[in-house]
Amino acid sequence: MIIKKSLVFRLLLLLIVVSFFSSCRTLTSNRMFETKSSYDFSDFEPAQIEYIIQPFDDLSLKIYTNKGDRLIDIKGTSRLQQDGITYKVEFDGQVKVPTLGRVQLSGKTIREAESLLEDKYKAYFKDPFVMVEVTNKRVIVFSSGSADGQVIRFSNDNFTLIEALAQSGGVKDYGKSYRIKLLRGDLNNPQIFIFNIRNMKYINDVNFQLQSNDIIYVEARPRYAAKTLQEITPYLTLFTSIFTVYLLVSN
Repeated sequence: MIIKKSLVFRLLLLLIVVSFFSSCRTLTSNRMFETKSSYDFSDFEPAQIEYIIQPFDDLSLKIYTNKGDRLIDIKGTSRLQQDGITYKVEFDGQVKVPTLGRVQLSGKTIREAESLLEDKYKAYFKDPFVMVEVTNKRVIVFSSGSADGQVIRFSNDNFTLIEALAQSGGVKDYGKSYRIKLLRGDLNNPQIFIFNIRNMKYINDVNFQLQSNDIIYVEARPRYAAKTLQEITPYLTLFTSIFTVYLLVSN
């Protein structure tokens, strides 16, 4: 009789534990960037082809005289700086560069920035030639929910969503290839887009150029059974130990 009552108590306790840990908040505590089913995602428009310089970008500047003749002929041309020097775009969009001091470059394309610097350097050097490159363009990719995140550097100027997913290892087994979120802009009020790469008919929708600091989040399928078992196993082990000791003492 005592054993039967103990078994009933054990089953009741097990049900309570399972019920407690089966709550959605506990089993999905690692989810990120959740949106309601009725959320109105932004209409996506591909960014313009040329990259726009932003505050906190790192710029590599190569400045030559004589129209950059040194790129073809080493003789007769001087270079104004060494390789490996980068210049930070400050919070207000200005960059402190040699000779000129601070110059407003944020909001300009690479071509516009090069033309502006060449025009300003004409007051100091003969036929200046400037090359500008943004060296810290990156995106953040979560390829299977929040379980796998990476910071991916741009490998080329036309870095696409498919390339970013490929460099992060692709969509993992539990990732939803039909629920890929893209967060863009100010994180206090970002634009959120949704993409589907499961079917080839949507491939044109994802063949677009990413912007620096985009966040890509591949939603993951829930694993309720595995997570529930993982959560309750320590409690079941503890209960079993206590129950075993109780039976030994009772006998």
